[in-house]
Amino acid sequence: MPPAKKRTRTRSYDSAKIRAAVLAQFGHVREAVRTLEPEQLALPTRLGTWTVRELAAHITMAVDAVSRNLDRPEPAKLEVGLLDWPFATAERAGGIDEDTRAIADAAEDLGALDDLYGRAAERMADTLSRAADERLVETRMGAMRLADHLVTRTVELVVHTDDLNAAVAGLDIPYDRQALAACVRLLADTLAVKAPGGSVEVRIPPYAVVQCVEGPRHTRGTPPNVVETDPLTWIRLATGRTRWSEALDAATVAASGERADLSGLLPVLG
Repeated sequence: MPPAKKRTRTRSYDSAKIRAAVLAQFGHVREAVRTLEPEQLALPTRLGTWTVRELAAHITMAVDAVSRNLDRPEPAKLEVGLLDWPFATAERAGGIDEDTRAIADAAEDLGALDDLYGRAAERMADTLSRAADERLVETRMGAMRLADHLVTRTVELVVHTDDLNAAVAGLDIPYDRQALAACVRLLADTLAVKAPGGSVEVRIPPYAVVQCVEGPRHTRGTPPNVVETDPLTWIRLATGRTRWSEALDAATVAASGERADLSGLLPVLG
């Protein structure tokens, strides 16, 4: 994990908008999943050996974790900040995989899966109506502020919405604008933490601009090293769904300047 002295300042998020975004994006996914046929649920995904059914089950687990964590006693102290979270995810991948498969095995048909979504949505709406932003919750990565934990849920939801759309031909789950914005911004800030500096400007319009990579800092005019891409391409690069070379070849990312090659820094989220 990058040393604390090199951390970028944590971006602030509008709590009410984040809460609404999590519920809205989860609702979009639920509406899409309930339309899937058994053969579509059995399709492979780009996430190792997970099928669409396992991916769909994982999304309910990722959201329901908020309610489950709020039902537990409040931790004594803060352990994980928002910009710590991306660097801790890979360490917990094994446990997440096991839990996901157990939930998917229990939801053997579409009706059971939809019940999972319904219960998760109800619990989330109820718990969020009663919990304060500063309330600490125990997560897999350690104790976090609820407000920060909810921002991480936008990443889970948006990234896996894209995974579902990629796995099922013709599926076109929409993205809540606030959820997409928060996901893009957190992953962009993670890059700035991973490679602190000011020699490269990374632009993901309309949601984020960050500077990163050690070297001469840009102060005026057009930066000498610029990377620009769209939100979904950035998310795919930042999470390893798309390789840097693939994005360059497809012209979905533009990079100019001798320091603008980010291939050695991606992905930023395991």
